Amino acid sequence: MNILMPNKYTEKALAESRRFGVKPVPPLRPLGWLARGWADMTCCPGPSLLHGVVLALLGALIFLVGRDRFWLLAGAFSGFLLVAPILATGLYAISRDLELNRHPGLHTVLKVWRPRDGRLIVFGLLLAFAGTGWVMTSASLITGFAGVPVARPIDFLRHVVLNEQSHLFEVWLGMGAVLAAPVFASTVIAVPLLLDRQIGVLGAVFTSWRVVMEYPAPVALWAVLVMSLTLLGMATLMLGLVVVLPWLGHASWHAYRDLVDTSGLTRND
Repeated sequence: MNILMPNKYTEKALAESRRFGVKPVPPLRPLGWLARGWADMTCCPGPSLLHGVVLALLGALIFLVGRDRFWLLAGAFSGFLLVAPILATGLYAISRDLELNRHPGLHTVLKVWRPRDGRLIVFGLLLAFAGTGWVMTSASLITGFAGVPVARPIDFLRHVVLNEQSHLFEVWLGMGAVLAAPVFASTVIAVPLLLDRQIGVLGAVFTSWRVVMEYPAPVALWAVLVMSLTLLGMATLMLGLVVVLPWLGHASWHAYRDLVDTSGLTRND
């Protein structure tokens, strides 16, 4: 069934999305999200940095396993980045508790990873499918136009990135941006919203799209900040991710709270 065509599921999701408003924010507000995210991380450093350590170790493991297998490495890292909003669920819960003047800790994280429904699982699977689609599309492009086999990262660097006779790398980057944009638009505030309120997965995605369409400037700046800080963390042999990932996770909660008026929705306890 095509979810883009009108049907009872999309109509219900659209109705859910229209039950509350999207709040205006100035273009530079993402800098404030980073400031408040940093404050949350320093208020609850143990569980926050534990997220960073675990995710940085996962990134390092992906690199070690796939360092000589380009497509395995590309697929694993794509999946890692796409499901990062789900992996940061515990960080959103910590920020929510701080906002409610509770005392978050490791128990907050453990509780949120025992969900009473499968909405976050469903959303995580959808993101995994999106990552698989990107890797398959990318593999088809590189295999079809590189002219030589690309099996290792060094092959990709030599024959695609540094090939002055071809614009394949530029085309690959452009296609990646085109495919990544709708995924990012679907996840800007969707996961914190699913954690915080009673709403369906498709309703949360539609709400995320509403945010992007109504306030593209701050969301575009937020995308640049997220990508830049993530690349910086990866460039430090994954060590920077120990701080960057929890920082961005907490900041994402504040992005959601600033952008969405959820007064019409039931809060998840």
